[in-house]
Parts: sequence; C-alpha cells; structure tokens
Amino acid sequence: MASATRDGDPNGVEFVREDDGSITAHDTETDLARGGDTRAEALSQLAEVLVLYEGAGEPLTDDDLEELGLNPDEFENRDLPDFTH
Repeated sequence: MASATRDGDPNGVEFVREDDGSITAHDTETDLARGGDTRAEALSQLAEVLVLYEGAGEPLTDDDLEELGLNPDEFENRDLPDFTH
C-alpha cells in the first residue's frame, strides 16, 4: 500500500511511496504529480511539469509528434492537455 508524507501545507508537495518502491511527488495546489525512483527525481520531474503548466515551453508541432513516434493525424480531433498547446 502506498504511503504519504505531508508538512501540513495545503499548497505544498506531498511525497507518496508507491507499492513498487517508486516515489510520486504531488503538488497539492495544482493536483499535478510525477514520479521517479527517488524523491529528488520525482521532484525534478514535477518541476518540469509545473513549468509547462505555468505556460512556459513551445507548442508541439507535427514534426515534434513524428519525432516522438506519433502520427499527427491521430491528434487532429482529440482534446490535448493545455500544456501541449
């Protein structure tokens, strides 16, 4: 069973140790989460997601999708997460 630690701050980061031993960092303000093998890795991954959530980064292009092995045509009528726009 997963376990969590929290400092009592409703606008902080909660760390959850998953059953497989990995760690999930959960931002309680935005409800975004990312995981990793360590707290530092999970927090680093979460930081990247928060930067995108706050509007940084560049929109994905068809070339970006193809580079990731995805077919851009499959995404034409699909609602994508806000950070991909």
